[in-house]
Amino acid sequence: MTCRHRRAPEAARLREWLAADLSGLDLLVVQIDGIHIAEHLILVAAIGIDAQGIKHPLALIEGATENAAIAQALIDDLIERGLDPAVPRLFIIDGSKALSRAIRRSFGRHTPIQRCQIHKARNIMERLPKSLHASIRRALRQAWELDDAAKAERLIRNLAQRLEREAPGVSGSLLEGLDEILTVTRLGLPAELRRSLACTNIIENMMGTVRRINRNVKHWSSASMALRWTAAAMLEAKKGFRRLKAYKQLPTLRAALIAQREQTSKRLNDRDLDLQLKVA
Repeated sequence: MTCRHRRAPEAARLREWLAADLSGLDLLVVQIDGIHIAEHLILVAAIGIDAQGIKHPLALIEGATENAAIAQALIDDLIERGLDPAVPRLFIIDGSKALSRAIRRSFGRHTPIQRCQIHKARNIMERLPKSLHASIRRALRQAWELDDAAKAERLIRNLAQRLEREAPGVSGSLLEGLDEILTVTRLGLPAELRRSLACTNIIENMMGTVRRINRNVKHWSSASMALRWTAAAMLEAKKGFRRLKAYKQLPTLRAALIAQREQTSKRLNDRDLDLQLKVA
C-alpha cells in the first residue's frame, strides 16, 4: 500500500468531521484558540461545551486568529453547520480582536465574549521586568477571583496606574479588552465555573495529545498535512476528555446568558422608543 493510500482514510475522516452537523448539540460555550504547529504554520481550533459539560471538537482551519478573513471564515463555517446565532452562548477566545469582531458581527454585538485571562497575563509578563512578575500575578489573580465585576475592574485600573509609573507603556496593554476580560464575573457565575470558563485551557491541554501524535513528523509538507494530523489528534484527544469540572453549575450559565440577552433586548428597545419619541 502506498503512502498516499494510507493517508486517504485520514483525509476522508477530516472531511467528514469538518462537515458534521452541529445543530443537534446543545452548546453553551464555544472556545477558540490558535495552535502553533511550526514556525510559520498556525491552525485555529474550536471546541464546544454542551449543557452536560461534555466537550466537542468542532472545527479546525488554517491561519491565525488575528487574521480577519480566517476568523470570519471559521465563524461562518460553524453557523453554516448548524450553530444557531439566535441561541445565547459564551465565547472564550485567545484575545484576538479580529475574532471578537467576527463573533459580534455574526452572533450580535452584545454576545458575551471572555478573553483568556491566561493569555492576557502571559502577554503582560512578557513586557515586564522579572522583578515585577510575582506582585503583578498576585494582583491579577486577586482581581479575577473577585465576585464583584466593578471592584475587579477598579483593581485592574489601579494596577494599570501603578504600572504607568513602574513600567510605562504596559498599562495600556493591561486595560486593552478590559470589557471582555471580566465577562464571566459580570455574568455572575459561581467561582468554580468562572475559573473553568475564564481561559482557553481546554484547547491548550489538548495540545499535549496533538504534540504526542505529531512528534514523529519531521517536516510539514503542506498545511493540508498539518490539518489532517491535527484533526486526528483532536479526535483522539476527545476520547480522553473529561466533563467540565464545574458542569453541575452550567444551568447557572444558561440562565445568565438568557437574562443577559433579555436585558440587552430591553435596553435596545427602550433606546429605540426614546429616539422615536424625540423624533415625534
